[in-house]
Amino acid sequence: QLQLVESGGGLVQPGGSLRLSCSASGFTLNVYVIGWFRQAPGKEREGVSCISLNDGSTNYADSVKGRFTISRDNAKNTVYLQMNNLEPEDTAVYYCATPGPFRPCVLYPSGMNYWGKGTLVTVSS
Repeated sequence: QLQLVESGGGLVQPGGSLRLSCSASGFTLNVYVIGWFRQAPGKEREGVSCISLNDGSTNYADSVKGRFTISRDNAKNTVYLQMNNLEPEDTAVYYCATPGPFRPCVLYPSGMNYWGKGTLVTVSS
């Protein structure tokens, strides 16, 4: 059974860094893409970044370009989101998700079919 589990969230001061992890199981990773999404209180869920587990190609939302980096370790079945120079506006529950096999790397939540339960990131002084 396909399963995604996020970890690494927490409280960080503005300008700080966090690394989120998404541990995947139950499927053949190299035919999938994994995306990171977030949902702030009172706001709609939005795409942050995604990565192809086959060729490592990536996609980023404009709001995080230059600050966030997505990467993968196929041997560990894990996708990471390194978040630097965090801002209060980055406060949200962060989710990893996948649309399923042989799908493109896209950043709209409606394109995803499998979701983790999320991890909370709070950026505050």
